[in-house]
Amino acid sequence: MYARGTRKPILDGVSLVLKRGRSVGLLGRNGAGKSTLLRLFAGTIRLDAGRIVREGNISWPLGFQGSFQGNLTGEQNVRFVARIYGVDSEKLIDYVAEFAELGAFFRSPVATYSSGMKARLAFGLSMGVSFDYYLVDEITAVGDANFKKKCSEVFQTRLVDSDVVMVSHSTATIREYCDCGIVLEKGKLTYFDDVEDAIRAHDKNMKDS
Repeated sequence: MYARGTRKPILDGVSLVLKRGRSVGLLGRNGAGKSTLLRLFAGTIRLDAGRIVREGNISWPLGFQGSFQGNLTGEQNVRFVARIYGVDSEKLIDYVAEFAELGAFFRSPVATYSSGMKARLAFGLSMGVSFDYYLVDEITAVGDANFKKKCSEVFQTRLVDSDVVMVSHSTATIREYCDCGIVLEKGKLTYFDDVEDAIRAHDKNMKDS
């Protein structure tokens, strides 16, 4: 897998199996390809060669807003996602409407939303669909203090039955949510069964650079 416009490898000769029951912290320097790897897990981009086998339901990156259609209302966007993922449309609409706290704007075009409103809609939608794995790229909560608290609490309840693959520059956040880790360095993935070992390996890479 190569970065667009360059021949710098993102993944090079990688073989990795992630098992259920473990939450994974994904570490690497800026530009290493961590976000690209999450998108590969999600299936939103494809490998140049090789394959990814997914057994279980994998989320889109948590809070991702890029798939919203601006000319559709928040409600219509939620209904569209419900149909794609085969969940009850009305239940998901009711859940997201209550969670996102958008009021009448929920039935207004998403193009009229502020960035904060889009983030609320996206996070509510992410929490409204159950997945075996949640993919997280630097975001676990959005909005003001009270809304962030609600986001964090709901996310924690989801992780009772689900696992997470998380990218974060905050080692404190990685420690909070993950028990094992992967370090992405120069196109290679190194798995560590203990997240503390992954953090130490990443820190060493940063010091040696």
